[in-house]
Amino acid sequence: MSAVTALCLLVFLLRPSHTLWSLCTELRPLDILAEVVPASGLGRSMRVFQVQGVRGFQLTASRPRALSFPASRLFIHCDRFPEEFSIIVTLRVLNVPAKRNEYLFTLMAEESHNVLVGLRYSPNKLHFLFWSQEHSNGWQTRVTFRNVSLSDNQWHTLILAVSGQSFSLTVDCKVPNDVMVETPFPTSLSVKRASFYLGNRRRRKGLFTGLLRQLVLLPGADATPRICPSMNFKVTTLSVPAILHDLPVKPASNEVLKYPYETDMKVTLGSRPPCTKHEKAHFWFNASQRGLYLCNGSTWISMLEAKKRLDYVEEYQNLVTNSETMGLEVFTIPKVGLFAATANRYTPPGSAIYKWTDGKFVPYQNIPTYQAQSWKYFTIGKKIFLAVANFERNDRGQEYSVIYKWSRRKEKFVTYQRITTHSARDWEAFVIEGEAFLAVVNHREGNNHNIDSVIYRWNPRTGLFETNQTIPTSGAYDWEFFTIGPYSFLAVANTFNGTSTKIYSHIYIWLSGSFQLFQSIPTFGAADWEVFHIGDRVFLAVANSHSYDSGTSMPSNFYAINSSIYELNITAQMFVKFQDLLTYSALDWEFFSVGDDSFLVVANSFDGFTFSVNSIIYRWQGYEGFVAVHHLPTVGCRDWEAFNTTEGSYLLYSSAKEPLSKVLKLKTT
Repeated sequence: MSAVTALCLLVFLLRPSHTLWSLCTELRPLDILAEVVPASGLGRSMRVFQVQGVRGFQLTASRPRALSFPASRLFIHCDRFPEEFSIIVTLRVLNVPAKRNEYLFTLMAEESHNVLVGLRYSPNKLHFLFWSQEHSNGWQTRVTFRNVSLSDNQWHTLILAVSGQSFSLTVDCKVPNDVMVETPFPTSLSVKRASFYLGNRRRRKGLFTGLLRQLVLLPGADATPRICPSMNFKVTTLSVPAILHDLPVKPASNEVLKYPYETDMKVTLGSRPPCTKHEKAHFWFNASQRGLYLCNGSTWISMLEAKKRLDYVEEYQNLVTNSETMGLEVFTIPKVGLFAATANRYTPPGSAIYKWTDGKFVPYQNIPTYQAQSWKYFTIGKKIFLAVANFERNDRGQEYSVIYKWSRRKEKFVTYQRITTHSARDWEAFVIEGEAFLAVVNHREGNNHNIDSVIYRWNPRTGLFETNQTIPTSGAYDWEFFTIGPYSFLAVANTFNGTSTKIYSHIYIWLSGSFQLFQSIPTFGAADWEVFHIGDRVFLAVANSHSYDSGTSMPSNFYAINSSIYELNITAQMFVKFQDLLTYSALDWEFFSVGDDSFLVVANSFDGFTFSVNSIIYRWQGYEGFVAVHHLPTVGCRDWEAFNTTEGSYLLYSSAKEPLSKVLKLKTT
């Protein structure tokens, strides 16, 4: 033998083993998933679903062998499994019950029940299985990756890299999870007479129930650098069967698509379900309104809807109250029900809370109050509160308003905190930068109407409201809090300064930890502010109650007076008058919507001659502004509240002149 021949033979014999392996596989990606897709089209064993814009297989085989193929299809030039490799999986996992395992794939010898190579998952864990005759004395080795959360109904891509005793798992191109074990992956694992089983281990137990988009074996390398970074980590691909390509091949004019696919369309019936990221791409069919809606991850978007239009208003319920009612508050306590609180004028028997039961408000709880003017419902975390504004002193001569807290054990409101107030008219609750506030309107102290109203801040350490800021007000009636972009505003309705109702009401803006004057608007006995949005436009409506000035002669009728609607002018950075509407001692505005239409209803209380005066519903008509569409007979109307139930939409109004409030139902077409 010549020296050259001997040298060549020596080089050949000393070549690294992976070079021999490269002759077997050529280091190409081996698409395991593609091998089980029938060339003639999908049968009963596999179905294609599209979820969140991505397609994947659902495995439905009743016979696991229907989802298998011989390993020789992939290992053409040799019969050994690679010593170093990566497994790439893209999947969408459904919720897996505790103590249950589901297999992504297994490689099993025909004459044995042992798993040569396999991948399975259980809740929060991923397990890689392999068989090493030479190192484990015939026992199967399991490598477990903990805290792997896949059961969130989202797409994920996993990269498992194996080299000797080192095992590394990368999920969605995040930080790898590395595990070292005593038993290395075998250097020579025979795949003679072995078969791959997709989504099972050759029996029905442990069948994969999610969606599988990619399952690729890449010999000889860690696939992570080839896949990460990617524009979409969760669905990045190395090799995907043609049927799962996002853009199907356009068929010829005389043929249909070879592989039809289905969307994962989940439709919920009944009342409005939650819409979160978990319900994204789900549908909700509202049978009562004949509407189909799609969840975009946060809100329900109308896809097909029979638009409702307000046709007329009908009397639905006469609600007999403890006495004349100065204010209303309608609210819902989660898992308990819908309620209405009435602020009643006389001390005995106080004010009442009603619960919506079988389509009507029925008495639920009485609370002692002292010429109550209004209620305010609000929550702080899991705590539920209801604050009453008392106008008069109690039997002991004490003047305070009360905050009540909902007791889940007693299922009623119990006294929580008393706060000294002065002829309180209204409470307003709001949150700024994560902190809770409660503002009270003090109307007068004795005969002095020019006094401070107070803003309280919630102290989470003491669990009480504490004084945060005082604001000078004049016979104030109402607070209205609202936000525009990142800015917070608080508007006060000033009614009387001791000599005149022709005074300024003010809008304050939150800056540097306190409210500062933003704009002053001339008003006439202002009793209420109502903020509302129509599209991108922001409006603020004031209810003017009467025009009076002790220094001038009294007009013939100072109760018939315009109330005004203002619109935010972004350029001028102020509210400018948009429209005047003739009202009769207006005490409240309420904004509501029916279908695509927007409405305002005004509480007209007195026309100078009688308290029996129509309140009016105005409809938004764009360029024309608000136009009167319905005239509602009311008596001393003081407050309006709009609310919805599964049965329909309603208005509730209170009377300050008789112990009777009324529920009106909005009839739609």
